[in-house]
Amino acid sequence: MDQNVRAHVIISGRVQGVFFRAETQKAAGRIGVTGWVRNRPDGTVEAVFEGDASRVDEVLDWCWNGSPMSKVSEVQVAWETFAGEYDTFSVTY
Repeated sequence: MDQNVRAHVIISGRVQGVFFRAETQKAAGRIGVTGWVRNRPDGTVEAVFEGDASRVDEVLDWCWNGSPMSKVSEVQVAWETFAGEYDTFSVTY
């Protein structure tokens, strides 16, 4: 059994206006992680992923590809202490 982890992520590139948040929510649900995703005023997307370490790694790999119309240039990951505060994965504003 893997340990539970929390990744706070900033995704740069063409990631707004390309359904990135909705596709991230779908991917997180399919992979089985919880947390949230939102657009930031600077044009990046911010997300928090919580769950089993291997599943969080899988969703981080997905972030490099993103939605079909996105073009990701960078995924910055800050590892934080797992909090277990989310029941689902949601799009926030």
